[in-house]
Order: sequence, then C-alpha cells, then structure tokens
Amino acid sequence: MLATTLAGVLSITAAAIFSFAFLSKVVERMVSLSVGIMLSTSLLHALPEAFESQADPRSLFATLLAGLLAFFMLEKFAILRHSHHHEGDGHHHAHGHDKHEAGKAGWMILVGDGMHNFTDGILIAAAFLADPKLGLVTGLAIIAHEIPQEIGDFIVLLNAGFSRLRAYIFNLLCSLMAVAGGLLGYFTLDRASNLIPYVLVFASSGFIYIALSDLMPQMQRRATLRETIPQVLLIALGVCIVLFLTHQRHGG
Repeated sequence: MLATTLAGVLSITAAAIFSFAFLSKVVERMVSLSVGIMLSTSLLHALPEAFESQADPRSLFATLLAGLLAFFMLEKFAILRHSHHHEGDGHHHAHGHDKHEAGKAGWMILVGDGMHNFTDGILIAAAFLADPKLGLVTGLAIIAHEIPQEIGDFIVLLNAGFSRLRAYIFNLLCSLMAVAGGLLGYFTLDRASNLIPYVLVFASSGFIYIALSDLMPQMQRRATLRETIPQVLLIALGVCIVLFLTHQRHGG
C-alpha cells in the first residue's frame, strides 16, 4: 500500500511541478507532446504487453473496440450534460477554456488514467509477492514511467479548462486507484493477473480515443508550416520519452 501510494503521489506531484513551473504558459502547443506520449504509451508499450500475454487476441481486440465505443459514449454524455448546464451560466471562458471542453477530454483522461493506475497497482503487488526487492524496483520504475504520462495528463486538463489546483486534486484522487489495484492484486493475484491484459487494453483505448478524437483535430486547426513543425517535433519528443523509459523499465 505504501509503495502504490508513493508511486501515485510522487509521480503526480513531480508532474505537477514540471507542468505548472515550465509548461503552463505554452499549454496549447504542449498538447502535441501529450499526443506523442499517450499514443506511444498505448501502441508501443501497453498494447504489446497485453498481446504478449496468454489472453485471446480476439478478446483483447473486442475489449479495444468496446473501450473506444465506451469513450465515444462517455464523450457524448459529457457534451450533452455540460452543454445543458453551460446554457445561461453567466461565465466567460476565454481561449476555448469552456465547461463542455473540460467535460470532454478532461474527464475522459481521468477515467483512462484511473484504469492505468489500477493496473500499475496490480503490477506492483505481483512484484512484491515475488520478491520485496523486485517490488521496490518496480515501484520506482513505475514512478519514472508515470511522470511524463502525468505531465501529458496535466497538459490536457489545463487545456480543457481545469484550474491547477483542480487538475492536481483530481489526478491525486485517480492515483488512489493504484492502491485499490495493489490490494486486489495482493489478495486475488491469480484473477487479477488474468485481468491485467484487459485493463491495459481498455486504458489504452481511452488514451488513443482522446488523442485522435479531441487533441489531433485541435492541432489540425493550426495548419501553417510554422505551427506544424513544432507540433511534429513535440510529438516525436513524446514518443522518444516513452521509448527511453520503456527501454529502461524493461532493461532493468
């Protein structure tokens, strides 16, 4: 429980410091970085790990499809709910920081992140049951792996209109899913191990949907070469960060 709590709190706090200190002034441009991080985390790390397991590939693809459709429906619900509440609220939201925007990418990223943290908790529990030293190393590796992912999440939340404090608090609450995953993994390891590939795929479907449905269309509105080059470079940087940390994690 201590390892899962520290993994969540330390990674989120470090990500918040980096995001708020260095990135808050260029949130719109840094959306490109989060696209690179989310897509590469899902497509180059989480999904391959799931498909390398003993789970049936057809079932995993079905989970991916179900996840994409579930996030589509979640976005529909968020748009309808927030547009209804937004009518006549009397508030002015400049630079696209609108309430319904927070309901779209913001809330979906929190759901996906909660699932991802839940899986990390299960992985930490499994490592501790195998060897306490391995558990500590796994916890540290997850912290290092999570920091760039959480930076990407903070960028999305800030871009969606969340205040710094609200983004931090909601991310911190999502980190408690790691504790829940750790407890479940510790007491029902066999069942939890069988569920890991499906949880990974579902979490990945959320990140893929958000990147392709919400963030990339937003980036496409800036179509000049001067704006496109930084976007491409930042996406590549996000991919490189995940590749480096994934290599370090597997290498350890």
